[in-house]
Amino acid sequence: MNNSYSSPISDDPDEYPKVTQADLDRATFRVGLKPAPRKRRVTILLDTGLVEYFKAKAGERGYQTLINDTLRQVMGRDDLEERLRRVIREELHREVLQPGAR
Repeated sequence: MNNSYSSPISDDPDEYPKVTQADLDRATFRVGLKPAPRKRRVTILLDTGLVEYFKAKAGERGYQTLINDTLRQVMGRDDLEERLRRVIREELHREVLQPGAR
């Protein structure tokens, strides 16, 4: 049995097709087998004190990563706050309609 594999692509890296920005834009970035969200480059102006704070706190991690994580945590808190408010409203509404029905 012949186990040889014939590849149409050369071993010479100069002969590989060039990757263009359009190729990258069409690509699906994955972590494992799951698609991973891309990051978007933005330009914002932050107070100098904020940048210095995050740089001091971040250490080796990188202050931009720490800012990203902090913003993600705030998003999670907003979701939690909204859920808690909804549950409280539902419970209050239920108590008004059926007092002491627990």
